[in-house]
Amino acid sequence: MKIFSTFVCILLLTSSFAQEHIRISTLLKNSPSIEGKPEYLASPFVTAGNRVYMVGHQDGGFPELGWHIPGEMGGIWNHPIKLFDGIKAELIFAKDTLELDNATSFTNYPVASKQNFNIASEEMEIERWQFVPHTKQSLAVQFVIKNNGSTTKKFKFIFKAYSDLRPTWLGERTDMIDTPDRATYNSNNDYWLIKDSINPWSAVYMADRKSGIHKVVRNKYNGLGTGTSLGYELSIEPSATEIITFFLAGSYNSVSETLKNLRYIQENLEKEIISKRNHYEKLAGYSRLRVPDKKLQEAFEWLKYNSAWLVQEVPGIGTGITAGIPDYPWWFGVDSEYALKGYMAVGQTEPVYETIRLLDSVSEAVNGNGRIIHEMSTNGAVFNKGNINETPQFASLIWEIYNWNGDKKFLKKYFPTIKKGLHWLMMQNDENKNLLPDGFGMMEIHGLDSEMIDVAAYTQKAFADASKIALQFDNDSLSRDYKRKAEKLKEKINKEFWSEEFGSYADFIGTDEQALRLIDDAIIRADTLEKPWSVKELKRTKDYILKNPSNEPRPFVLHHNWVVNTPMEMGIADTAKAKIALKTAENYTNPFGVFVTGIDRDETVSTEEASFKGSKAFSYTGAVMTLPTGVQAVAENNYGDPDKALDYLKRMTRSFSFAFPGSIYEVSPDYGMISQAWNIYSFAIPIIQQFFGIRPMASEKLVTIKPQMPTEWNKASLENIQIADNNISIHYERSEDIESYKIIQTNMEWSIKVDLPNTEYIVSDENITRIEKNGRIQFLSNAKTLEIKRKK
Repeated sequence: MKIFSTFVCILLLTSSFAQEHIRISTLLKNSPSIEGKPEYLASPFVTAGNRVYMVGHQDGGFPELGWHIPGEMGGIWNHPIKLFDGIKAELIFAKDTLELDNATSFTNYPVASKQNFNIASEEMEIERWQFVPHTKQSLAVQFVIKNNGSTTKKFKFIFKAYSDLRPTWLGERTDMIDTPDRATYNSNNDYWLIKDSINPWSAVYMADRKSGIHKVVRNKYNGLGTGTSLGYELSIEPSATEIITFFLAGSYNSVSETLKNLRYIQENLEKEIISKRNHYEKLAGYSRLRVPDKKLQEAFEWLKYNSAWLVQEVPGIGTGITAGIPDYPWWFGVDSEYALKGYMAVGQTEPVYETIRLLDSVSEAVNGNGRIIHEMSTNGAVFNKGNINETPQFASLIWEIYNWNGDKKFLKKYFPTIKKGLHWLMMQNDENKNLLPDGFGMMEIHGLDSEMIDVAAYTQKAFADASKIALQFDNDSLSRDYKRKAEKLKEKINKEFWSEEFGSYADFIGTDEQALRLIDDAIIRADTLEKPWSVKELKRTKDYILKNPSNEPRPFVLHHNWVVNTPMEMGIADTAKAKIALKTAENYTNPFGVFVTGIDRDETVSTEEASFKGSKAFSYTGAVMTLPTGVQAVAENNYGDPDKALDYLKRMTRSFSFAFPGSIYEVSPDYGMISQAWNIYSFAIPIIQQFFGIRPMASEKLVTIKPQMPTEWNKASLENIQIADNNISIHYERSEDIESYKIIQTNMEWSIKVDLPNTEYIVSDENITRIEKNGRIQFLSNAKTLEIKRKK
């Protein structure tokens, strides 16, 4: 049967040369796009689908890049295998050979990308487009060659492809053993088929015209791949344009599937471009933001595209959002637990459900006790069975998604995992039974595995949320138990973790011995980074510990890690302490946001918007990241300062398109992953749930809107917010005399509750219920449109 399928696919390929040219630029004429900076042409880009993605450099080259699999994270991937290390095109004239790897510009689109090459010596311009379908194991690379000269140009066009049919990270754990690639040219159909010597992994490519040259070429990459080429004699008249499109495909299952995938993209390129373009236009339309700050508005739109780029499907394993490209293109617990809250708020619901399903099923298979995994490769191998914070954060994620979908079956499906997870958390990780689990949280610093502040804060929130979940199933006793634990934890966090001296919550609670060991390591780090203020502070803390020893564990502020702000992010910090801590946190920022580890900051807060100077070996030392900055924005909003929250959003926005147009790097502004999933959390939660104040309770068909607008936003709107079977839009406007809100919903079976400061208002319908409570006024309505105006 396999032989017959392959034979049928080969026969079908014979008609490929008859199709008309499909010009990608025409189909994307009205799509949004951003041109990159010339100084970042020698840096990565990604063009992605859910099955295949391409990572190369914006100048058109495909250097070996990445550290997770050293030098192998670029190229063309079809997880759990790689297809190609890269591609290359050459123009051979009578006296010169020109390689298309030095583009003059790079332009990014949500669904494709383009390099421009200017060949001044030949008066020619060339565009190279790459398009990856949304859900297919294939891609197209199109060259648009224009002759700007006054004479006919005759030359050879050579297209080279360098295969590397190798497994993804941890392939050896699942018996994925790489062997040399073997290339075969099919003269009947004019394609190169490359197959791993032993495994069923294969790749294929061909053009939309008959070649005149086919050769094996020297493979310039490390690994067990091979190089092949197809060549064409071209003649282009003055002012004329020639288009040549190459189709590439692959499969980790069989050659027949590879050829089927090739045939599909040949026949359906136009359909796939239109379909993906329309899909991304739909994504942009969900939670559409319009504000005076157009750069922030554009960044928010493109973060929705970034989020879609990071969805990875591997049949037989699962589908879910990956952490980041190029070095984290697989699945994580904690990254998803942040990001999926943002995905839900911007209407990308399917990735939410698929990712949760994947994390839950794999965690159950690997752990079986409610513990949520930390990191899993796309071949199914789990690298880390779970840090301590991931299990409580899963509980809060499930409650948050339930608020948006109101689906009790969804809640019922995952409540057993939550119950088991909280039991595991307390029984296996709280040796002294003080409700503070021991173990690694978000900070991956050696030795930071005692009672961590982020683990405590997220555990408190998990018990509070689990209490509400238990009530949904009328389990009053369990709900009360969880609630008691949440209340006790809140009290302990505010009492036992607080440091009056530092005006901050402590990094951790631990023994003197542990603290002294960590201080010595931190002094070396700070000294290496030339941070004398930090060395001085650490030495002072060490001296205090030695002179005032304790036999009992106690709180320590050593690193000023961003996680000390999680009590404010979760809204559990006492207000007075929160105000002090938020002010303290401002000391550990730069123009792009919040330092991951505070002791890495400069003595004088930098005002320079400069490139990040990372170490030779990949490291987060000295890093400023969007997640800590987003957490800070959420925290500021929780304690009534939307202007400060907006300031943090604007800091993050400075990284938008800084290096990779249309994206925000993992480490600000231009280091690490070029697209990162949790960025959507850092923007969507402050904007949607806090500035516009949208708090759904879909199970009750109720949306509470408690806005707190930044003073810079005199006019703002958020449209097409998807909440279960309802759709909400909010329009806000402020002038010198009047502040107005207009809320529109599509399903009038729902109630809208608008919560505002208690003052004089004019409403659109006198039948609206008014409730005065705690110095605020609530307007309750089932109307399609609710308009509220306040005279100042």
